[in-house]
Amino acid sequence: MALEARLTRPQFDLASLLDSLAIGVAIVDSRSTIEYLNASAQTLLAVGINPARGRPLAELIRDPVPIETIIARAREGNDAIAHRELKLVPTARSTSQFVVDCTATPLDSERVLLEISDTTRQQRINRDTALLTQLGGNRLMVRQLAHEIKNPLGGLRGAAQLLERELPAEPLKEYTQLIIREADRLRKLVDNLLGPGGLPHKTTINPHELLEHVHQLLRSEAPGGVVIMRDYDPSLPDVYVDRDQMIQAMLNIGQNAVQAIGDNGRLMLRTRALINATIGANRYRAVASIQFEDNGPGVPPEIADTIFYPLVTSRPGGNGLGLAVAQELVTRHGGLIEFESRPGRTVFTMLIPFEEGSDG
Repeated sequence: MALEARLTRPQFDLASLLDSLAIGVAIVDSRSTIEYLNASAQTLLAVGINPARGRPLAELIRDPVPIETIIARAREGNDAIAHRELKLVPTARSTSQFVVDCTATPLDSERVLLEISDTTRQQRINRDTALLTQLGGNRLMVRQLAHEIKNPLGGLRGAAQLLERELPAEPLKEYTQLIIREADRLRKLVDNLLGPGGLPHKTTINPHELLEHVHQLLRSEAPGGVVIMRDYDPSLPDVYVDRDQMIQAMLNIGQNAVQAIGDNGRLMLRTRALINATIGANRYRAVASIQFEDNGPGVPPEIADTIFYPLVTSRPGGNGLGLAVAQELVTRHGGLIEFESRPGRTVFTMLIPFEEGSDG
C-alpha cells in the first residue's frame, strides 16, 4: 500500500521516470508523427523533444522504412512487434550509425509506443571477439601453410642452381634463372604472409610522431589529385608500441586507402582518445583511436567479412597482404583494427590501448 500511495502522489513525475531509462522511448500518432521522446531517444536521434514534437519520424531517420514497417505491423495485428539488429542513422548526425533492437506496441487505436535499445556497443564487442577468434585460427593456418611451402621452395631453388652449373649452353640457363626468380618471389610472398617476426620492441612514443612519418610517405606516393588531411587531438597521450611495427601497420592502411581513392579524392588522418572502450573481451579506461577516412568507393560487400584475411583483395594486381599484416601487427600490441564502409565514406580505425586491459 505504501508503494502504491507513493506512485499515486501528485508529485510523481512519469516523464522523469522515463528519462531515467537507458532505453529510448518514443510515442508516435496515427501518421507516425512524434508526440514524445524520452532523454535516451533524444540522445540517440540527436534531437530535442521540442524540435522533434510534431515532426514525422521519417524526418529524423535517414532510412525510416524498417521502423515504419514495424509500426504498421503492430497496428495491423494490434500486438507488440519486435525486430532485432536494425541499422539506424539519425538525420541530424548522418555520420553516426547505430545498431538497435526495436519494439512497437500499440497504446490505443492511434498511438504506438516505440522502445529503441541501442545495442551498438554489444554488437561491436561480439564482432571484435569473433574477429579475434578468426584471426587466431587464421594466423595458425597461415603459419603452418607458409612453413610447408618454404621447405620445398628451398630445395627447388638449390636444384635449379646445381642444374645451371651443369648446362652446356648459355641460353639454357635462362630457364634455370626463371625458376630461381620465381622461387625467390614465392619465398618473399610467404615471408610477407608470416609478417614481421619477433615480439614487439616497445618504447613510449607520441602517436602523432608516427602519423607524421606515415603522412610524409603517403604524400610522396599519392597522385597529385589526392588530398591528405590531418585532424589530431593534441591532448592524446603517448602510446607504448614498437615504432617500426606500428609505422608499418599505419602505412599499410594508408596505402590501401590511397589506392582505393584513385587519382582524385580525400584521405583524413584523425586521432582521438576513447574513454571506457572495449577491445574484444578486454575493457580499458582509455584507448587511442587512429582513423584513416577516405571518400573512395568503399569496401565491396562480398569481401567485407574476410577483408583482414591474407590474399583477399578487390584490386587488380593487389596481393591482399597489407591489411592482414596490419591487423597482425596491431593485435600484437593488444589492439585491433575495425572498419565501417559505404560508398563515399570508408573508415579504418586502429584501437591501441594506453594500458593493460581487464576482463569485464
